[in-house]
Amino acid sequence: MSRRREIVQDLVVPSAADQIQVVEEQAEQLARLAGFTEQECDNIAIAITEIVANAIFHGNQGDRRKQVHVRFTLNEQEFIIAIRDEGSGFDPASVADPLQPENLLKDRGRGIFIVRTLMDDVVFRNADVGTEVILTKRLLR
Repeated sequence: MSRRREIVQDLVVPSAADQIQVVEEQAEQLARLAGFTEQECDNIAIAITEIVANAIFHGNQGDRRKQVHVRFTLNEQEFIIAIRDEGSGFDPASVADPLQPENLLKDRGRGIFIVRTLMDDVVFRNADVGTEVILTKRLLR
């Protein structure tokens, strides 16, 4: 990317499972443009898939009248993806630790843990409407 260039793109999708791929493809396209490695692009795609799925199925409860709002911000230092649902919000601290013995065999509850592992920074915040998750992946050159 050229110096001091910043790309900002907004995307709004309905709460439908087929929209996860739409968001993922846009994120991958921008990640490749930025020069992330293939592994980093894969990690970003996995993180996006988890958070958008959570926004659709948990935040918006699969209600197609509700939308998922995504803002991609790409600059020379980092790729920031802000994802917001239109749900009632939640407390991420209330999510059970998937590494605790009582949770190891559960088939759900690992998404946030995985996302935190794959991204450099993950922030949850209550928005005016819904929950916003801000994912950051730094460009290491």
